[in-house]
Amino acid sequence: MDDLDRFCCLNPDCDRYGRRGAGNIAVRARYGDGGRRLLYCKACKKRFSERKGTPLFACRLDDDKARSVLAHLQEGCGVRQTGRLLGVHRDTVLRLGRLAGDHARAAHDGLVSFSPLDDQDPTG
Repeated sequence: MDDLDRFCCLNPDCDRYGRRGAGNIAVRARYGDGGRRLLYCKACKKRFSERKGTPLFACRLDDDKARSVLAHLQEGCGVRQTGRLLGVHRDTVLRLGRLAGDHARAAHDGLVSFSPLDDQDPTG
């Protein structure tokens, strides 16, 4: 099953920029040890990684190990402890945690900026 409907074109000059499920995304090739997909926009002819725009972009860890690092941090494990448990350098743990936090902040800010205003006073 191909999940290409969850991807969108990342080229701001494209007519289909940011539109998911528009039918313009295809798999162009696979690269890396994990067989990551190089995606292709049929409308603007630009290529980009399936990880572009995520905290895992340019991460050399395999998907399972990177997710494990983030899961350990989410559960409150320390940076050094996470590194020891997963066999990853503490700087890698710090970098992934910082990137995931920055990504979450940007997603939150984007969602909040489009939230409808509530005219009712919550205190009654």
